[in-house]
Amino acid sequence: MKDCNCIFCKIANGEIPTKALYEDEKFIVILDRGPASRGHALLLPKNHYTSLYELPDDIASQALVLAKKMAIKMTRVLKCDGFNILQNNGAVAGQSVFHFHMHLIPRYLGDEHLKIGWNPGEISEEEIDDLVRLIKE
Repeated sequence: MKDCNCIFCKIANGEIPTKALYEDEKFIVILDRGPASRGHALLLPKNHYTSLYELPDDIASQALVLAKKMAIKMTRVLKCDGFNILQNNGAVAGQSVFHFHMHLIPRYLGDEHLKIGWNPGEISEEEIDDLVRLIKE
């Protein structure tokens, strides 16, 4: 399953040359060409899935295990102070390339230019009850 118009498919399957940090038959991990921090990498499946919603459960599980493995190694090698693993689904959520991928972002003390977060909102007990009921159904 490849999309001939997808840049990540082309990278993951060798049509566009890249230097891999990791590669096996299902995944490739490459450095991001527009990094948020030193060592920012992308974990890409070689098959095309637009987002998490299309990702088979076994591939999703393997992607998370690989993300953990890479985060541990990158933290040790790069001597970063923390780590973000980020995954966006849909344009409104920040997805700009519609091929499932995970951002592996090393964090360093003093990297204030990189902000990942939100201002906490408020929620009533009634809304909590409504949401729990809706989502559990």
